[in-house]
Amino acid sequence: MTHRATAEFPVLGDDMMRARLAPPDGPVRLVIDTDTANEIDDQFALAWALLTPDICRIEAVTAEPFSFQHHRPEVLRCEEILDAGGAPAEKLVGGFQGWVERLHRQGRRAADLTFCPPDEGMERSYEEILRVFDKVGVSSAGLVHRGAAGYLTSLDAPLQNPSVEAIIDLAKTGTEPLYIAAMGCVTNVASAMLLAPEIIRNIVVIWTSAYPSSAPHCNQPSLNLVQDRLASKLVFDCGVPHVYLPGYHVGAQLKISLPEMETFVKGRGAIGDYLHHLYTNNPLHDMYAIEDTDQRTWVIWDIIDIAWLLNPDWVPTIVTPSPVLNDDLFWEHPKGRHLMREAHDVQRDAIFMDFYDKLTLAPSAAEIAG
Repeated sequence: MTHRATAEFPVLGDDMMRARLAPPDGPVRLVIDTDTANEIDDQFALAWALLTPDICRIEAVTAEPFSFQHHRPEVLRCEEILDAGGAPAEKLVGGFQGWVERLHRQGRRAADLTFCPPDEGMERSYEEILRVFDKVGVSSAGLVHRGAAGYLTSLDAPLQNPSVEAIIDLAKTGTEPLYIAAMGCVTNVASAMLLAPEIIRNIVVIWTSAYPSSAPHCNQPSLNLVQDRLASKLVFDCGVPHVYLPGYHVGAQLKISLPEMETFVKGRGAIGDYLHHLYTNNPLHDMYAIEDTDQRTWVIWDIIDIAWLLNPDWVPTIVTPSPVLNDDLFWEHPKGRHLMREAHDVQRDAIFMDFYDKLTLAPSAAEIAG
């Protein structure tokens, strides 16, 4: 089916909005919208959801585009300044200067970095989603869809693709709301809403990205937000029921160490071994030239989406007016805004303990092979 963009969003009354934003109590219809090959956190989140079918009734998993290409001019400029003996301004969390210095210690230059384009990122994510299904021993037949090959350039030109069609079709079926756990850029979600604005009555968008709406910081460091600024703005503006789970520094508490991976993940089914492999072969370790990886932790950001669905007490939230994301990626707070739900903390240990427990249920490679 081909949909046409209309972008006239219905206004949800306060009672309906509060009902949609209420924490779930029991099983939910779920779409997971994910840039699974971006790094390693989405794989943890998807596996956890697949291992919890009594609550997460997955109706689709949709592949998002991703790319770090926006860093190229900044890291090249930083290297140029350092080569000239200057000190660059820092905008990236973690710092461009430290990134370039680590590259140089490894005998590499900024020009040596390669960044896949968004369409390749989406295709890699699609293949990675299938891989996670396989490692968990769950059939992916009819559930996994390719998404947008790029980002929104106009609200009048949403990107039609199988993921967007699946989101629209699922939102129009069933008697219960459709939860969409967005774990990357929200291009697919925004495109679906632009093509079929009426679906905002039937969906709840759970999205992790950026800083709390009360923070004074520029949100540029958030990959999930900065890749598609237009789609990001739309999610805060269109009036869709939205559960916002800030990455900095709420989801950022969800760190895991190599000793924990060795003790609680490795050896727990085929998926546990695969997640351990990802942790010890993290593509971002190479890209960012990160050193001493055996002594460092890594943030498993995107499990926050699944954690809130499984037990909202693990991700404390409040209902608050939705902010405006301005063109410079700062928050603004005009009066008269619709409501959203926003996280302000996580119960890190409870979240990981449940994840570890679910891994004990995962089948081994031999069991999957039959």
